[in-house]
Amino acid sequence: MAPPLELSRRRFLTGAAALAGTAFLASCAGLPGGSNARTLQFWHLLSGADGVTMSGLLDGVNAAQSDYRVRPTVLAWGEPYYTKLAMAAAGGRAPDVSIMHASRVVGYAPGGLLDTWDTGRLADLGVDSSTFTDAIWRKGFIGDDLYSVALDAHPFILMYNTEICDAAGVLDSDGKLKPVTSPEEFLEMARAVAAVSESHGLSYGYLGDGAQMWRLFYTLYTQHGLEMGLPQGGPAEIDEDAALASLGFMQQLLDDEIASRSADYQSAIAEFATGRSGLFLTGVWELRSMQQQDLPIDATIIPTLFGTPSVYADSHSFTLPHQSVPDETTRDLVYRFVADILKGSFDWAEAGHIPAYLPVTQSAAYADLLPQANYAEAAELVRYDPPAWFTGSGSRFQADFGAAVQNVLLRGADPAEAITRFRARIDQQLRTPNPADPEGAGA
Repeated sequence: MAPPLELSRRRFLTGAAALAGTAFLASCAGLPGGSNARTLQFWHLLSGADGVTMSGLLDGVNAAQSDYRVRPTVLAWGEPYYTKLAMAAAGGRAPDVSIMHASRVVGYAPGGLLDTWDTGRLADLGVDSSTFTDAIWRKGFIGDDLYSVALDAHPFILMYNTEICDAAGVLDSDGKLKPVTSPEEFLEMARAVAAVSESHGLSYGYLGDGAQMWRLFYTLYTQHGLEMGLPQGGPAEIDEDAALASLGFMQQLLDDEIASRSADYQSAIAEFATGRSGLFLTGVWELRSMQQQDLPIDATIIPTLFGTPSVYADSHSFTLPHQSVPDETTRDLVYRFVADILKGSFDWAEAGHIPAYLPVTQSAAYADLLPQANYAEAAELVRYDPPAWFTGSGSRFQADFGAAVQNVLLRGADPAEAITRFRARIDQQLRTPNPADPEGAGA
């Protein structure tokens, strides 16, 4: 539970910082490596298949040199992770480096919970603006200061079963989905797939999951060539027409023919994984699990239905939790570690994510990596959550969106009333100062 707003967030975090020590101590088991190697404490929130892949990357960088050894600590995804990370930074117990979602950084930097990256030191190691797409590199900045360095982009995409889609007649001569450029064309394609599918044409799990609703909605909303503006103090800048068109299209998808009106995330995964549907709206993080089902699958970016190519995404990004007096030798090694991981992130691509480091995604090996290479263009089109201290992956913002719009999708409620409720909630948040910012300046 968040502390009352009248209680200083920094005082709360400082007083509770000792709680983070349990995770820190849990990471102190023996680690192989030379006795002269400096230990780097690294916190992240990656579990499941992503956690296994990250462990492999860490084993690789540990084995490749003898100057440092990375000691990882894995904490629970979402708010538990971000709370413990903030407490550690406020209480003088911060790890040397951490992973954050890029969309969450704006809520932490104003309160001094993160240190900035030195772009010159990064450039000396081959990490600079030329090695990232502009959208991903710029997302790491707040004003003129770089607070995060992206490992990847993980967009919302469209997977499809090539056998089912071939039977539906929606593939071109190269075996790819035929292009669709409007909501009407997408609905026509999806109905054709539904006609030859055992269950539904499209799997899309959203019930009780605000993040899933937001990912698709914001993809469609930004395809209108717009982004939401959330200025501190409010009001929220939301284009009513674009919002209603996006929600209305989502309603049309969920007609119990194209897609189930009452599917949660796990049931949608199960439907597609067992070959009972031909299309699947999901994140790239599900690619490896689908490949393990031995399905004939391919993947692509979500088609541009409202005029402007755009894809909702976030990035796992490296950050420097604040240290009052950082050890410069250790800090130099952190820079080396991040550069080493970026340059060796091909295995991260195999897990489905799009590596942020362009020399990896522009390599011949990546061009041969399928279906990942088929949606690599998403890195040029990413749209993150609108920046505010309360937005981002795992945030209440996405849950609030789901609470406002779920009945639009489940029971056909009025989209305009849902957007009004969502706007009212966001305006309330915008009037609330960032509790992590001691100046009360917000994001």
